[in-house]
Amino acid sequence: MISVIVPALNESPTLEELHRELAAIASEQGYELQVIVIDDGSTDDTWEVVERLSRRDERVQGIRFRRNFGKAASLSAGFDAALGEVIVTMDADLQDDPAEIPRLLARLDEGLDVVSGWKRERHDPWHKVWPSRVFNRLVSWMTGVKLHDHNCGLKCFRREVIHEVRMYGELHRFVPVLAAARGFRVGEVVVKHRARKHGESKYGLTRIPKGLLDLLTVRFITRFGQRPQHWLGMGALCSLALGVFGLGYLAIVWCVSRLPGGVPVHLHQTAALYYSLVFLLVGTQLLALGFVAELISGLLTRDCDAYSIAEHTSPRERTNGRAAASPGVEALQPAKGDSA
Repeated sequence: MISVIVPALNESPTLEELHRELAAIASEQGYELQVIVIDDGSTDDTWEVVERLSRRDERVQGIRFRRNFGKAASLSAGFDAALGEVIVTMDADLQDDPAEIPRLLARLDEGLDVVSGWKRERHDPWHKVWPSRVFNRLVSWMTGVKLHDHNCGLKCFRREVIHEVRMYGELHRFVPVLAAARGFRVGEVVVKHRARKHGESKYGLTRIPKGLLDLLTVRFITRFGQRPQHWLGMGALCSLALGVFGLGYLAIVWCVSRLPGGVPVHLHQTAALYYSLVFLLVGTQLLALGFVAELISGLLTRDCDAYSIAEHTSPRERTNGRAAASPGVEALQPAKGDSA
């Protein structure tokens, strides 16, 4: 089964056509299909359309939020409701082409766990295309996950990926990065990007600073999520070292100035005292903040493994405290009373 997750915000004009295209590709390819549409606080008749589709086609499931919670929350709700072994996410505005789904699945068959679409030719205004390209290069450089289009809504995942990757805020665009940090294999495929026919984009210029802040968050999570003190502590130790060095230097200068014929303390040395004290205070605060972050990380990650297991061998049953041999091994054991 393939579960297609479609977040929708005021997309009532497009849902009927999107459903027809998904049903057509499922019939053509022989897919067992589940379509999950999440109404993320729409103010038009999106939910009425979803209800109509679900009555007409039992493969369609609708989820309605009480208000707008964002795309990451929509995807999380869709992941929780998905039944398929393969999860596909796509936007509801018809710019993502359902006909590209077989190509995404073909890449999964090559051994990947996450496949992201790459809109090589985009039908968007230049003031959205160029910032997006700069952002994608920055993400690839900072995270090491080399994708041309991290923002593409058309992606597919193996089911085990969604069980291990947790999203919040607006981290939905970084799912491949978070998956790669868990050891999953990530790739991409060029997909067709269609011009918008209905509605308008839900993202404005505020997306740029938010995306940069989310990138810093993801960078921190993937590198220091389990050990925040390693990041905060380095700054703390550097600041403390500067403070101790400055105070030590000033202490020596002050002692020398008290000797007969010593040089009196000058104004710049007095200013250095204040700088040294500031370094000590900042270093102490960073160190304390690191300890607090370690406590929070330890409490929140108790139920979350710090590793990802790809597969298991068949466990052996234990009998009377000893591992029982597999049937193949038992066949090689001599019968009781027989000589070996």
